[in-house]
Amino acid sequence: MCAEVIAGYVAMKICILSYRSYPYSGGQGIYMRYLSNALRDLGHDVVIMSGPPYPIVDDGVGLIKLPSLDLYSLNSWQRLFIDPRKLNTYPNFIEWGGTVTGYFSEPLSFGMRAYQYLCKEDHGKKYDVIHDNQTLSYGIADIQKAGYPVVETIHHPVTVDRDLAISMAKSLKDKLGYRRWFSFTGMQIKVAQQLPYIITVSEMAKKHIHETFKVPESSLKVIYNGIDTEIFSPSDNSERLKDTILTVISRDTAVKGLRFLLAALAEIRKKYDMKLVVVGRTMGDGVTEKLMDNLGITQYVSFRDRIETEELIRLYRTATLVAVPSTYEGFGLPAAEAMSCGAPLVSTTAGALPEVVGDAGILVPPADPVALTDAILQLLDNPAKREEYSALGRKRILEQFSWRDAAKRTLEVYEESIMRTRSAKGDLK
Repeated sequence: MCAEVIAGYVAMKICILSYRSYPYSGGQGIYMRYLSNALRDLGHDVVIMSGPPYPIVDDGVGLIKLPSLDLYSLNSWQRLFIDPRKLNTYPNFIEWGGTVTGYFSEPLSFGMRAYQYLCKEDHGKKYDVIHDNQTLSYGIADIQKAGYPVVETIHHPVTVDRDLAISMAKSLKDKLGYRRWFSFTGMQIKVAQQLPYIITVSEMAKKHIHETFKVPESSLKVIYNGIDTEIFSPSDNSERLKDTILTVISRDTAVKGLRFLLAALAEIRKKYDMKLVVVGRTMGDGVTEKLMDNLGITQYVSFRDRIETEELIRLYRTATLVAVPSTYEGFGLPAAEAMSCGAPLVSTTAGALPEVVGDAGILVPPADPVALTDAILQLLDNPAKREEYSALGRKRILEQFSWRDAAKRTLEVYEESIMRTRSAKGDLK
């Protein structure tokens, strides 16, 4: 390790781990991209180690690809009858065996591969600190036990998603299926309890991690996500459409609350000829499609999956307003991105969203389609109010959510982890 890191605060060599990192397969990928860029801009040497789908890596940031079977890119029959020759390693066998029996095994198998690469193959000595992005697998704990400084980011406890999915399941079979799929959370809880340096992205997430993972509050450091305000910015050229509500969900899971926004749209259309653009995809089980059909709004809802950043920004800049109907958010990047682009915002009070939105948008209770409908109608009825929230949102993001500040505070946690590891080894030179 670099002896100068603590004494002289020179450039660190940082390895950031994430089992999947494509920016629009979820907010974790966005976090990876912008944090690594901000650390790079502060003069540090950053490498991302990821399984597929791989991240978008910008100039000056390295990428180590840890190939997996990438089973979720295959259909169910292709997963089941995979070429047996691909099961030639223990991580591959674990990934396949877990997936075909309904268990989300990517974090477990990725942690095995990361431990193999960093510790067994000795590449870990190249880095001053290892920063894991919510893998929380046994391999991460093993990397720390091998003597490497480890920092963890937990965006929110996935037990929230698990409990909501089980509560929304309509049959015993579905409930058991969700319990099996989310059983990796038991591993995450055990690993989190072993890690002394955990970053989380809001006070609400800190509270929930402390309560559900039984992690000491002293181990949890709140560092808000940032927003790239130069890229996510209002446009001087494009006017906002009069008929478009935008929501960004990545995946139509229960925690994203899309069903409540669909119900609201059906009511809103009784007064305004509005359409809904959803950045994300349905779960493919037909439930959302059936709901839209029952509400009579199928033709007024469009889904856009895995779009490029430029297209996402265009949508933020041109939407009449943005709605965030989530029933839980550990932070709420889409809300912050929308505000940064000057989009009028209606959001629920779920999770950390009030911390992000403040008084710069209309806040309503989660899982309440009537309140959501009323709030959206307030903005549609009042163009001046939309302009007011547009300006307030941009101002709030500029003042409070900077990736540069997030990176600086993250570096402080790195330094603490490095010092603790060196102290344990008796190496404080």
